[in-house]
Amino acid sequence: MRNAIWLRWSCAVLGIISFVVAAIPCCAQVAADDSLVFLHANTIDGISDAPTMDATVVVVNGRIQSIGHGPAPLGQGPVIDLTGHWLLPGFVDAHVHVGNLADARRALHSGATTIGEAGVNHFADVGMREMNHKGAPDVPDVVAAGYHIRTHPADDYFTDFPQDIDLMRGVHGAEAVRRMVREMVSRGVNRIKVMATERAGTPDTDPRIRVFNDEELTAIVDEANKTGLWVVAHAHGDEGAAAAVRAGVHCIEHGTYLSDATLRLMKEKGVYLDPTITATVDMSDPEGEYDNPILQMRGRAMLPTGREMAAKAWKMGIKIVAGTDTSYFDKNNRTLTDEMIELAGIGMSPMDAIKAGTSLSAEELGVDKRTGSIRVGYEADFVVIDRSPLENIRHIGDVIMVVNNGRVVLNRMNVAPRP
Repeated sequence: MRNAIWLRWSCAVLGIISFVVAAIPCCAQVAADDSLVFLHANTIDGISDAPTMDATVVVVNGRIQSIGHGPAPLGQGPVIDLTGHWLLPGFVDAHVHVGNLADARRALHSGATTIGEAGVNHFADVGMREMNHKGAPDVPDVVAAGYHIRTHPADDYFTDFPQDIDLMRGVHGAEAVRRMVREMVSRGVNRIKVMATERAGTPDTDPRIRVFNDEELTAIVDEANKTGLWVVAHAHGDEGAAAAVRAGVHCIEHGTYLSDATLRLMKEKGVYLDPTITATVDMSDPEGEYDNPILQMRGRAMLPTGREMAAKAWKMGIKIVAGTDTSYFDKNNRTLTDEMIELAGIGMSPMDAIKAGTSLSAEELGVDKRTGSIRVGYEADFVVIDRSPLENIRHIGDVIMVVNNGRVVLNRMNVAPRP
């Protein structure tokens, strides 16, 4: 009897052990199933001043496992042969207004594996960020900002925060702006965006005119900094930009009319510049997004000034990042590659323009410890370019493959990966 009980007990235990073992995935199999190898890749890592030719880059579980030379390691695959092609970090667009998944996917397919939101309704940016972080391969990573702090918030703001209905009369005073910052923090944003001057893209505003006073700007920065967040400031006019820099903002967006004195102050304080030149190009183009003759005239006047300002900032050693100021919606054909081409036009080398759109933008967005460059341990966010962008920066627009967190999300190459 005892032997029979022992036998039944042993069989039960063995059955449990077998079930548990079967439920545990084999590490070797996981690595093989979720790995990717790039062979013969001419690699621009976003950090170095020279490319690494004929490199072998191994990706496992969405991260870069190794960068070297030679054949693919045994048991790893599939293998993508990049002979004659160029492997770059996924682009990092430091300034977008992407408010839905369709536009986010267009951004991703253009090569932007990370986007920095600069104002969007209903916290769509927070939701998309969480989708990316939970493994959605077809959504770029997002640095969220929610609504930007402005004297008259968008109407949608009040459907999210009906308790702030008194601010419909206007956001004025230190306590009012602090309240808006706290509302953004409560929804889990990564940074705060403030309007330090009026907009350029609406015909009834003047981009030179300052918006918030010193006390308000200081309160915005202080309230953000309390929770570990930084502030980026929309500022075309010099007076508003200078005040924002004095208040302690992290980056000036646009900066069209910045004076030498303000640029020197930015250099002294380590403030980044995101000139968004292509946004002004688009505004001046009759075929562009802004179907308004007043804005087209304004764009034509602003464009040479903005380019000259950016060139001066570059010569002064200010850190310049690349942003498009676009929503990537279906009727807009601007991408971050256009901005990198513009940055090369102000005097940057092609390599420096690429860094502005990869590692430096990642640094400004605060994600440079995990993406924006091709380094061991980093997220496998890549673009593949058909021809060398170092020989001609315009080649950077010919994106033939996009890899997001180790997953191929766009493949225009003629050859499929081989096992």
